[in-house]
Amino acid sequence: MTQVVISSMAAGLATCLGCLIVLLIGHPKEKTLSVLFGLAAGIMLAVVVLDLLPSSLEYGSVRQAVMGFSIGVIIMMILDLMLSKIYSPVSKGKDSRAYFLKMGYLVATGIAMHDLPEGIAIAAGYSAQQHLGLVIALAIGLHNIPEGMATATPLKIGGLSAGNILLLNVAVSLFTPTGAFIGLILLNLSPHHIALLLAVAAGAMAFIVKNELLPESRRRHPNYSTMGGIVGFLFILGLSVIR
Repeated sequence: MTQVVISSMAAGLATCLGCLIVLLIGHPKEKTLSVLFGLAAGIMLAVVVLDLLPSSLEYGSVRQAVMGFSIGVIIMMILDLMLSKIYSPVSKGKDSRAYFLKMGYLVATGIAMHDLPEGIAIAAGYSAQQHLGLVIALAIGLHNIPEGMATATPLKIGGLSAGNILLLNVAVSLFTPTGAFIGLILLNLSPHHIALLLAVAAGAMAFIVKNELLPESRRRHPNYSTMGGIVGFLFILGLSVIR
């Protein structure tokens, strides 16, 4: 229980780290963002392929794994569609402070909505194996750093004070441990569904990799994206071989 809380809190607070980077240093270079997104994508993909799906199959059946993976993808698709409708009124041609403030608040909303299922993934991972929970928390933490940057940058341009930007990111970061608590409650109610929850986490993370991290990473710099992805995947592969 304590480890789940600490890991999920640390993963969530990684959003604040990304925010602080922007507030203290400024917006990072495109190549840096490309590597960060690629690294997070590689780690998440490796976690799905090497840990989450095999663990789901170990604790349950193929049917549960397929069903859970599909549910995870569908949940993220619904969130993505909802956010796309919210974002659609925001025109890229505008440059007013109000526009950037609106963009920053919308990005923060999107991150918060995504953080809930990510917190559930951490709880499910710990319920299966301790190392799996740690690896998932690490992957989500790395993923949250550039997301914190994405939240802070438009808000900073929009003129919001540094203190308020940081407070907003702290509030967003709390959604990850909240999701972990929800995951723990679900597992306590029906612990035999651990295989299903692991597969749900795998589906959610696979969707994030394919629809968010890789496109964003490659849009900024394809070569650096590939490098980050390979390093991230090999890092998790190395951990799998060592343990």
